[in-house]
Amino acid sequence: MHKTKRPLAPADLTALGHSSRAVRGTPFRASIPHCLFVGLGGVGQRHLRNLFELFGRDGVRVSAVRMRREQTVLDDKLQVVPGARLEDVYPMQVFDTLEPALGHYPDVVFVTNPNRLHIPVARAAVEHGAHVFIEKPISDDEAGIAGLVELARETGVVGMVAYQLRQHPGFRKLQAWLGGDRIGRVLSVRADIGEYLPGFHPYEDYRRMYASRADQGGGVICTQIHEIDLLGALFGRPERVFAIGGQLSSLEVDVEDVALSLLEYRHADGGLLPVHLHQDYTSRPARRAISIYGEAGSIEFDLKNAKLSWYCESQLKEQHDYSEYPRNQLFLSELAHFFECIQLGKQPVVNLEAGTRSLEVGLALKRSLASRMPEFVPDLLANIDADSDWLPSRPPLPHNKKNRTTEAA
Repeated sequence: MHKTKRPLAPADLTALGHSSRAVRGTPFRASIPHCLFVGLGGVGQRHLRNLFELFGRDGVRVSAVRMRREQTVLDDKLQVVPGARLEDVYPMQVFDTLEPALGHYPDVVFVTNPNRLHIPVARAAVEHGAHVFIEKPISDDEAGIAGLVELARETGVVGMVAYQLRQHPGFRKLQAWLGGDRIGRVLSVRADIGEYLPGFHPYEDYRRMYASRADQGGGVICTQIHEIDLLGALFGRPERVFAIGGQLSSLEVDVEDVALSLLEYRHADGGLLPVHLHQDYTSRPARRAISIYGEAGSIEFDLKNAKLSWYCESQLKEQHDYSEYPRNQLFLSELAHFFECIQLGKQPVVNLEAGTRSLEVGLALKRSLASRMPEFVPDLLANIDADSDWLPSRPPLPHNKKNRTTEAA
């Protein structure tokens, strides 16, 4: 078994494939970057802590829009810091509303508020020339997405959607294994994620969380959308989907808490690739794994137990253990990647277009859940000219070697 060692400290960004000097040399309006946060809940505070980890307290200017100013302060382990105030813990300038905050022309806006509010905030940021880092999913519906993508292209800003699992070394090795034809032609895939909703954020009432509320874009399909993004990175965009489920448990939520879905992907030669996706808010203990079955073997990426395994003819051929790989390193890596893209003027691994592709699947699954019928996956960017530098294309699948020059999203 191969064991991945704990990476170097975040201060040494060479461990992430980036240098701190390169990050600090970004083309910002002033000598240090000005970053505005819109939303400082659990994930917003994580990005804020990591921002200071990457740049240092004196290497970045931070401001925040805080309408209620009642957010609990959390530490690295998501434990409440008793009696602490965000403004005292983190140096920042605070605004009551978005407009005056944007009037100070931040270089980067972190959009980490509820899903339903992502697009209007991101659009306003781009209109002010700011790069945008949007927490997943990009939105909870299609309204305004195409316009945001077009505007970002016109202004030349960098837009990224935060799917940190793309940075996982196990996922990257999985991509390499598939590209290396280790298991032959892929015949079927099963993705499974289940976790208990009240355990998401023990520091707050789960009934108030966005994941629990329809009015904030919650529900298991788009809250647990990481698996949809990973499937897209591996296999492209499904043609049709079918979902069953709904609000089935005794949890006090008004969104779907269980969804079982079939997704119809296609090989580059047109052959069928069926995928089963299980999502729920009820599993105890939690589960999270992607299993890929091919003609010559199988691969299992067990995120819960931090193992990647390759089987051939029922025998375990290779296994990698990531149990010592710290989870926060994923967030540090994606943040360093984002600032490197600003530095170099290139597109992130998950740009706005790639982030839109995952939402397209999520919205189709929600429609299928309501209609109880198969639904085609929409193309929300159909009216935008396809450009290989921007739009994610179908990644190659094993046994389609003639198509292996196609870039994955």
